[in-house]
Amino acid sequence: MNPVKAIQSLIVIASAACLPVAAAQTDHGFIYLPPEEVPFKSPFGVGPEQAILYGDPSKPGVYVVRVRFPAGFHSNPHFHSQDRHATVIKGTWWNGTGEELDFNKAKPIKAGSYVLHPAGGIHWDGAGDEETIVQITGIGPVETTPVRGPPDPSKSHWPSPK
Repeated sequence: MNPVKAIQSLIVIASAACLPVAAAQTDHGFIYLPPEEVPFKSPFGVGPEQAILYGDPSKPGVYVVRVRFPAGFHSNPHFHSQDRHATVIKGTWWNGTGEELDFNKAKPIKAGSYVLHPAGGIHWDGAGDEETIVQITGIGPVETTPVRGPPDPSKSHWPSPK
């Protein structure tokens, strides 16, 4: 399985262990979180990082998370148990569908774009040659299932351009 996919699966699983946004400023129930204070964490210490901005993906209810992909990192083919709505915040997010990871078949999704990953839809995604940040909203609980076993973080990079 693709290391990025594995990383994403572990990110979703590990998200329950991530602390809610503690650095956010609150005022009468409003949450204000500047981009430099988003508490990104990686379960592996390298590769994609996630920050839970609101809710908890492992529990019932609405959640909002951000995923930051370092340049070249991607997920392996996987699917989610619930719909996930993504907005590209920074960079270009490369998306593909199906069980075979092939960067040459990936669609470049630029900043400001919206993507729906429907429940059960097999896909893979990641960053090209620049850091990419994606905000994901959904209704929990949600599970991420890799198509081919556990992830291998050592294989989570796109091939180098020729």
